[in-house]
Amino acid sequence: MGKYERLGAFLKSQRAKEVPMTFAEIERVIGSKLPPNSPQYPAWWSNNPTNNVMTKVWLAAGFRTEQVDTKARKVVFRRVELSSAEPTPSRIKKLGRPPLFGALKGLAHIPPGVDLTQPADPDWGQVYE
Repeated sequence: MGKYERLGAFLKSQRAKEVPMTFAEIERVIGSKLPPNSPQYPAWWSNNPTNNVMTKVWLAAGFRTEQVDTKARKVVFRRVELSSAEPTPSRIKKLGRPPLFGALKGLAHIPPGVDLTQPADPDWGQVYE
């Protein structure tokens, strides 16, 4: 179990659409201190999944952060409703393949006589001679 998995489990167990928490409450839930710079920078609390490990945990639990107040050291986690347009694993399973598979079929044409294995530049092979 990762350091922040407890936060994910805690959020999943909540029934409310909004879960306001202080940074101290988050630290109690995860059982350790937050990184030293996290309380100072609102960007650390953004919902960008490449931002940090903890972001992935709250997103996977079905929440997004809102109302980040670094001075008051608090944040609100809001439950995210999945859009029906978003591909979910069950919808992909029903389709049997990814939804964009074949979306560009018929849009690219290769003229007769074109050999795709030939270099695009006829002098390319001469560089090494």
